[in-house]
Amino acid sequence: MTAVIGETRHLRTIRVVMLAFTLTLTGAISMTQSSLAQAQAQAQAQAQAMSPMTTAVMVILTVKAGVTREQVMSVMPAEIRQTAALYLNGKIREWYSRSDGRGVVFLLDTRDVAEAHTIMEGLPLAKQDLMDHDYIPVGPLLPLRLLMGNP
Repeated sequence: MTAVIGETRHLRTIRVVMLAFTLTLTGAISMTQSSLAQAQAQAQAQAQAMSPMTTAVMVILTVKAGVTREQVMSVMPAEIRQTAALYLNGKIREWYSRSDGRGVVFLLDTRDVAEAHTIMEGLPLAKQDLMDHDYIPVGPLLPLRLLMGNP
C-alpha cells in the first residue's frame, strides 16, 4: 500500500510539474506572439512614415506625334468646358500650359494614379487619342520628416 501511495504522489508531482511547464510555455508563446505582432506593427508604422504619401497626381499631357494643331483645336471647346468643370468640382487643383506649346500639366486632387487615369480618359482629347499622358504621384517632401525628430 505504501508503494501505491508513493507512486500516486510521484504521478501527482509529475502532473503538477507538467501543468506548470505547459502553462509556462503557453505564456511564453503568447508573449512571444504578441511581442512579434507588436514589433511587426511598429516596423510597418515606421515603413509607412518613411514611404511617400500620395496627396496628388501630376499629369503631363503631350500632343501625340503626327497630330496636327487643327485636330487639337477642333476638340478644344469641349475640352475646355470639361476641364473647367473638373476644376470647379475640385478635381483639378492646378493647371499649367507647357512652355514648349505641346500640351498642359495638371495637378489632380486624387490619391492614386488609377483615379487620375479615369478622370483624364473622360476628356475629349483623350477619347480621340490625341494626347499622351504621363502620371506622376506626388506628396510631401520626405526629408522634411527629419526636422520633426522621429522619422
